[in-house]
Amino acid sequence: MGFRENLKAELSYTGMRVKELSKLSGVKKTTIDSYLKVDCFTPSVDSAVRIAEALEVSVEYLVKGEEAKKGKSIKSLGPDLRSLLEAIGKLNPEDRKIVVQNTLNLIEALAKRTGNVPAGKPRTFGPMVRDET
Repeated sequence: MGFRENLKAELSYTGMRVKELSKLSGVKKTTIDSYLKVDCFTPSVDSAVRIAEALEVSVEYLVKGEEAKKGKSIKSLGPDLRSLLEAIGKLNPEDRKIVVQNTLNLIEALAKRTGNVPAGKPRTFGPMVRDET
């Protein structure tokens, strides 16, 4: 994904409107609107930095969709992964362990079925836990 897609995803994730982003970043609303168009132009470094700071993400994430290898934070992840991690983080420790265990087992099963082994093959915690209630 490129800048336009990542910017759209961040605006959607945060629920922020372009007008609010403009106010927080100091980048004109019309300029931000132009970044969101299909045939958008690449923002200046200054604009990209100000937008990233307003959205509390890195410039690298906005431009490339990924964070630098050093010290990833939850803010550097895509909106879908942040939502998932935030939801898991709200669970009590016992439920969190079950969700993590089942998620890792599901990833491993999907990788075996498709033949795609994800980078850093997930470790298995044991059999899938089923709710017997």
